[in-house]
Amino acid sequence: MIRREFITLLGGAAAVWPLAARAQQPAMPVIGFLNATSPEANTVRLRAFRQGLKDTGHVEGENVAIEYRWADSQFDRLPELAAELVRRRVAVIAAPGATPAALAAKAATTTIPVVFAVSEDPVRLGLVASLARPGGNLTGINFLNVELLAKRLELLRQLVPAAVRVAVLVNPADARNTETTLREVEAAARAMQLQIHVVRASTSHDIDAAFATVVHQRSDALFIAGDAFLNSRRLQLALLAARHAVPASYGSRDYPEYGGLMSYGTNLTDAFRQAGLYTGRILKGARPADLPVEQSSKFELVINHQTARILGLAVPPSLLATADEVIE
Repeated sequence: MIRREFITLLGGAAAVWPLAARAQQPAMPVIGFLNATSPEANTVRLRAFRQGLKDTGHVEGENVAIEYRWADSQFDRLPELAAELVRRRVAVIAAPGATPAALAAKAATTTIPVVFAVSEDPVRLGLVASLARPGGNLTGINFLNVELLAKRLELLRQLVPAAVRVAVLVNPADARNTETTLREVEAAARAMQLQIHVVRASTSHDIDAAFATVVHQRSDALFIAGDAFLNSRRLQLALLAARHAVPASYGSRDYPEYGGLMSYGTNLTDAFRQAGLYTGRILKGARPADLPVEQSSKFELVINHQTARILGLAVPPSLLATADEVIE
């Protein structure tokens, strides 16, 4: 009897010990991921973000969890989505890819670290005090696409030298980005003696209507603003440009990969990887105030040569020679 009781007690203790050990383990940290569009539009970039995390020793589902909040291109939802993550008491908020997401995260908290990836100057946006010493609770990546707008228009002119009238497609839901884009493009167009007219779209239906306007006004070329919503509709934009035989310039390589004519800009997938790296470093104890804002240094010119041939465009040999990738 005594021996049986001892064995029973021993078995009960063995069952309790693993539970006690698990209870003593620290809770898995949670990242809040805030994005202006949808998971479908960010499949490759999400993979890059997770790779950045992995490079710092963090693997989703193993030693870190991620709470996702997607605005589905309804930018007015971002403040409430950011507030949800704050209430969830996440360890860090990652808001890569769109200025409105970064601004919503900044407005939602002054204590939770925030990692952004934006196309505009984060100092001018009020996200950080300086690039070298951000201060506060935000840091991240500046992928500089706004600074490349004039160069992108110049490359479009080289590819379509007969162009006189250029339509510029912007998303009015992101008023700040629209204002900046139009200011930069209009200044560059004046220097090149190009006529600019603006078309706007913040829904899929708007994009169809915008192309109808472009065709009606007989635009010689189309310049697509760098915008999270427009990027999420890249297949629709590339197909409409092909259908209406409109040469178009885009800000990221996603577009020519879907059949768009040409792009010039930062590799956004790499910007998401960098955001993942910074998020992982913060989880390891780094302070956002001490992590300088990273500025992208790799800019890609991608030309879809097959699309150019379909449009009847002869790509200058000098442009082909300088392209980082030519899609045949």
